[in-house]
Formats: sequence, C-alpha cells, structure tokens
Amino acid sequence: MPHGLLIHIGWLQDIPMKRTHLPLNALRVFDAAARHLSFTRAADELAVTPAAVGQQIRALEDVLGVVLFRRTSRGLELTDEAGAGLDSLRAGFLHFEESVQAMQAGQASSNYAIAAPREFYAQWLAPRLARFRAEYPDIRFQLAADEAADFTETNLDLVVRLVEGPGEMEGLQLEDGQRIAVSAKGAPESWISWPTHEPDDGTDIGLHVGNSGQALSSALAGLGRAWLPLPLVAEALADGRLEALGDPQQCRRAYWLLAPRPQWRQKKVKALVDFLSAQ
Repeated sequence: MPHGLLIHIGWLQDIPMKRTHLPLNALRVFDAAARHLSFTRAADELAVTPAAVGQQIRALEDVLGVVLFRRTSRGLELTDEAGAGLDSLRAGFLHFEESVQAMQAGQASSNYAIAAPREFYAQWLAPRLARFRAEYPDIRFQLAADEAADFTETNLDLVVRLVEGPGEMEGLQLEDGQRIAVSAKGAPESWISWPTHEPDDGTDIGLHVGNSGQALSSALAGLGRAWLPLPLVAEALADGRLEALGDPQQCRRAYWLLAPRPQWRQKKVKALVDFLSAQ
C-alpha cells in the first residue's frame, strides 16, 4: 500500500492501525459517497443498496472515531475531518489502480517464454508457433531448453512436458498419449532404451540414452529399434526415414502444455492455448 495513504490522512494519523487492518472496503464506499454527496448515487455506482452504504459509513465512523457526514437542509455535507483526508485517500486509490495495471501488464505483453523438449519443439510445436505468429506479427518467443525448469526462477509463461497429466497445474493435452515402435531400414534388432519408454523385460537392449531426443536421433541413425511418442516420429514415418514395427499403442504419458494457474489465466497465455486447441 502506498505510504502516503497512511501518512497524510489526517484523521488516521493518531490511530495506530496496521495496513492489514485498514477498512479498505468502507474507505471505498466513503470515497463514492463523498464524490456524489449522496448515499443513493453512491449505492448505484457500487451496485449495493443505500442502506448498505449507510452501514459502511457508520462502521467507518466507529473505527475512526470521527463524524464524516452531516445532513443539512441543502443535503449531505462532508465534515472538516472527512475533508482533511479525502485528497490523500483518492491519491491512494490512484496508486492502487496503477499497481494493478502494472501487475496486469504481463497479460498484454507480446512476449512468450516457453520451455519445451527440443525434439517435440522441432517436430510439433515450432510449425504451430509459426502459424500463430503469422496471425500476430508482433509476437516474440523466448525458448528455454529445460522443460523441468522452475516457473518462478525462470519467469516462464508455459512449459511442454511428457507427463501423465497436469498434476497441480493447469494444462492442455496437445496430443493423444500414443507410442509406436520404429526403426530405420537395416537397423539391428536390438533396442534403444530411454527413461519412461523402456522396452519389455528380456528385450535385447543395445543402447541406453537419456531422453526421447537422443532415442529419436539414434533410431534415425540406424542404431536400433525404439519406442517413441507418435508425434515425434510421424514425419519420419511419412517420408520413409523410419518404419513402424506395429500399430501405435495407447500410453499414459502425453505431451501437455502446462502452467500454474496465475500464468494460465493471463490473456496472452489464453490466446495461445485457444489457438493450439484449434489446431
């Protein structure tokens, strides 16, 4: 809260009141009533009843220990005590509005910080981001390599992860959870193993790698067979660089677009989510 609101409101100076105890809603009602000099018009502005306005004003007077309004033959008038703090109160509300606008600035931003697995970015996400940018030329992307990065530490807007579901975050499933066994022509019958997509027990494993990107590169190089997410190999299957060793199988893991709820609610994030949902 702006310090000026505490320092300069005359009728609060002598009252030891913490920020968390300030009657902000009642102060907002007081501001409206002071502008209109009418509880009825203040009620119309605030979408409440005149009785509710009167109740808030009386409660505020009890807290502050001062009278804020007098009824005269000409109508409602501010007391001297109320008038002494009104300008600073309105300056405080203006600071509140500026603070909210500053916090919401990221929602209107045209910059996206996204983390995604390199191979999925190349095969699936990049072409769609290109189409999104064609519709919104001012868009700028910043891509991070580590999809496991912490949102707060890296200021990410979104991540793409190969997971079983969104967990505690909000998410959009980008593709069905399907995997398929593939190999290049002439590749040995031994298998390429990588975390979360291990071949069945007893299978001859000729190569262990650390992630799906390495598994894809190894399969394309003819180093063996591999179980891979279908979105990663669809293009290679279509152009003949890889051969399917059977039909796709359903699996629990799929590629999800994820973000904590505050990021997910941003206007710019919702725009991209809606675009990808329609692809």
